[in-house]
Parts: sequence; C-alpha cells; structure tokens
Amino acid sequence: MPNEKQEPMTPAQKRQLESELAQLEGPRRTEVVQAIATARAFGDLSENFEYHAAKNEQGLLEHRIRTIRDRLDRSVVVEQEPSASGEVGIGSTVEVEDERGDRMTVEISSVGGVSPDSPLGRSLLGAKPGDEVKVDAPRGSWRARVIAIS
Repeated sequence: MPNEKQEPMTPAQKRQLESELAQLEGPRRTEVVQAIATARAFGDLSENFEYHAAKNEQGLLEHRIRTIRDRLDRSVVVEQEPSASGEVGIGSTVEVEDERGDRMTVEISSVGGVSPDSPLGRSLLGAKPGDEVKVDAPRGSWRARVIAIS
C-alpha cells in the first residue's frame, strides 16, 4: 500500500525525479528487456545465470519506477525561495556545526539530501543562522548550530 504522506519538494527536485523516471521508463527499460531476450536465447532457463540476473535487474528497475511514481504522486511543490525568508526550508543548503566543532553542509531535500522528515531535517526546518537546534537522533541527542543558509 503506498504511503499517503505528502512529500514537499522544490520545482528543481521534482524535475530531477521526472527526468530520472523518463530515463528509467524509456531507454533503461528497453535495455533490460533486450538483456532478458538475449539471455533467453542461451537456452535452459533453470541454470541460465544471465537470464536470472536480467530478471532480477528488471525487478529492481520496476521497483524504482514505482517508488518514483509514488513520490511524484504525493509531491507538493514548495515555491518558496529557500533563503528568501532567512529560515531553513525545503531546498535549503545549510552549514551546521556540531558540539565538537565539526562542520557539515547538508541540503534539506527529499530528493538526494537530508530528508525533512529525518531527525536532522526536522530540527533544522525553520531555524535561522546562529540558532542552536537539538537533534533527537536514534543514536542519541546532539546539538548543532546553524552557521549559514543558502
């Protein structure tokens, strides 16, 4: 059963997913179908490694396609410019410093970045430069200071 939770993303993130979906449903799917047909021609399917590998690849491909379609169906485009409000939002790139002074840069994104639903993402949403946030992670809580937002 698909997850019915809305998934906020920027227009660029949505375009990225749509582009990946087009690639997977077009050229990539054609390649996998051709690989299965080629492997079938080798004969006995019960001991045909190439056939089983191609079918496995097809299953993984179809799963990824279903996942992307589900995410796009649930997507809610966030039109806000991340830095316009001065707060961390979907699509923001944030530089943070942890308690030990280690710095890291993360993008708040459900597409290839730190998910807004993750402990770090939830803690950073709405924060401004200079704010200190508490991150309640599975391995324990820690504090982070927002250095910059872009």
